[in-house]
Amino acid sequence: MDEQKKNTRRRGKVLEEAILLAAWEELAETGYAHLTMESVAARAGTNKAVLYRRWDNKSELVIAAMRKYLPKITNEVPNTGDLRNDVYAYLHARVEPLRKIGAQTIRGLMMEPQVWRTIIALIPQIIQKKSENKMIVGMKAIMKNAELHGEVCLEKLSPRIISLPFALLQYELITKRGPISDTTIAEIVDDIFMPLIHASQH
Repeated sequence: MDEQKKNTRRRGKVLEEAILLAAWEELAETGYAHLTMESVAARAGTNKAVLYRRWDNKSELVIAAMRKYLPKITNEVPNTGDLRNDVYAYLHARVEPLRKIGAQTIRGLMMEPQVWRTIIALIPQIIQKKSENKMIVGMKAIMKNAELHGEVCLEKLSPRIISLPFALLQYELITKRGPISDTTIAEIVDDIFMPLIHASQH
């Protein structure tokens, strides 16, 4: 009874925080396919009607939980003095949140058409309609550092080449519907991007 009274006293932000934490824990333990509004409500010590007043369905609830608990993507640009290593580190940091979510959850969310654009914008923020998005700005900063090191001449690089790594990450995300492996990132950098960079300099 005391616990029930405690739960009923929760309001607003406090209650919402409890629900989001419950959703995040439920997602980690059971996975997206088995997560339900009822199971989250039970873990949070409330009822599902409370959840539906805030989120229309479980995909919206899961997205809200991911916004809160996923590690934030840093905009820091690596500057190791080596172009290859900088690009690899930058791509790796962009896709790391996907690994926290897991393939099953990614696939489940991608099956929800209404949240596709939200997912793309949220993790790993690879795809944006504007060409001058943060990812491209970061890549340009990396290329400028590489020019200072004498590795490239920026005048010989087209915007399409600079943005290519993110187009390839987009393709991997859409087709594989799961976390992008270190091996895939290395292949994008070593087998595709760096050879194009070298070819463009001649």
